[in-house]
Amino acid sequence: MIITELDSTDLSTPTGPMRTYFFRPKAEGRYPGLVLYSEIFQVTGPIRRMAAMLASHGFVVAVPEIFHEFEPPGRVLVYDEEGAARGNHHKISKTLSGYDGDARAALDYLTASPHCTGKLGVIGICIGGHLAFRAAMQPDVLAAACFYATDIHTCGLGQGQHDNSLDRDNSLDRVGEIRSELLMIWGRQDPHIPREGRAIIYNTLSDAGVYFQWHEFNAAHAFMRDEGPRYDPAAAKICYEMTMELFHRRLGEGGT
Repeated sequence: MIITELDSTDLSTPTGPMRTYFFRPKAEGRYPGLVLYSEIFQVTGPIRRMAAMLASHGFVVAVPEIFHEFEPPGRVLVYDEEGAARGNHHKISKTLSGYDGDARAALDYLTASPHCTGKLGVIGICIGGHLAFRAAMQPDVLAAACFYATDIHTCGLGQGQHDNSLDRDNSLDRVGEIRSELLMIWGRQDPHIPREGRAIIYNTLSDAGVYFQWHEFNAAHAFMRDEGPRYDPAAAKICYEMTMELFHRRLGEGGT
């Protein structure tokens, strides 16, 4: 499908306005909605191209700036050591309630959109995979695709990592709240989520009776990012096909 990128919108959240970018098919009609969560670098070129790809398959796609509390609207962090350090600092500085409030704001906006059918899914890469995992706990999310989701096994998201407060990452503790179907995708050569970490997540999901698919590739971290030496286009193609199958099956089709 030919797509269009709509004007960005600053969504209201409990922690301030969140710049969010929207992509959808150009043809008039209503389509299922997706929230796409970026890596720690925010809405980079690879993330925009992923959003465009998803929209071209018949979805309205919302892409929020996940660190809107700390960066001015439109800020993209560079794929280098300085950008990674800045993003990783933001990751543990933001509160869990901030992440969850952002999810609710993006989902509610899609639900109210005249371009959306109201059937909702989420997808995320790296930290975005973890955010999609948490968003899957929202009762109106029907499907979630989580690509090499970082910090789930270490409880490493949120302010609790600074001060051991009650705001510690509780994603594993809450898996029983997930009612949507999960697609969990990993790279075996990813040092951020080793075999032992993946086993913790797999066993927790299985013990809670969550309905999920699990796929591992011989690939490094960020193998879906379509620039840089770790990109694996052959594996990415398979992953996109599985993602489209999940979302079309669970969310249905759109159109006039």
